[in-house]
Amino acid sequence: MRDIERDNYFMQAAIEEAKKCALLDEVPVGAVVVRDNKIIAASGNGRETYKDATFHAETEAIRCACRALGGWRLVGCELFVTLEPCIMCAGAIINSRVPSVIIGARDPKAGALGSFTDINALSVNHHPEITFGVMEEECAELLRRFFREKRERGVRWKNK
Repeated sequence: MRDIERDNYFMQAAIEEAKKCALLDEVPVGAVVVRDNKIIAASGNGRETYKDATFHAETEAIRCACRALGGWRLVGCELFVTLEPCIMCAGAIINSRVPSVIIGARDPKAGALGSFTDINALSVNHHPEITFGVMEEECAELLRRFFREKRERGVRWKNK
């Protein structure tokens, strides 16, 4: 059984990363990698800032955690993320052998761990344990507010 108070503590850290993204006009998604009850890596989206399609919160947090631990396998780690990972990020989770992913809000349009599609249902070499709904409303509200404010300012997403 998961410790709700502990999960909320680490999800709050991911939310703080997401809030930093919103200030930079990035889609507010945050992620933290936890090992032995300590945050070893944290990141938010950086696609707009770094002009890099792969700079998602999860992929950057995984990169940082791999560097911090000195290897590509994140055995014994947990990934807390405010929004369900996309297919690319789910692939990074599988490839880095993250054993547990704790997710705030589901993503019915692009979520790859159960909402839009489910990478775990495929015959891949690693199947992380997935937990949904930790601080779900807070995580979803960050995204709703971000996109509502963009619409109110008349900003539309476009390819640059």
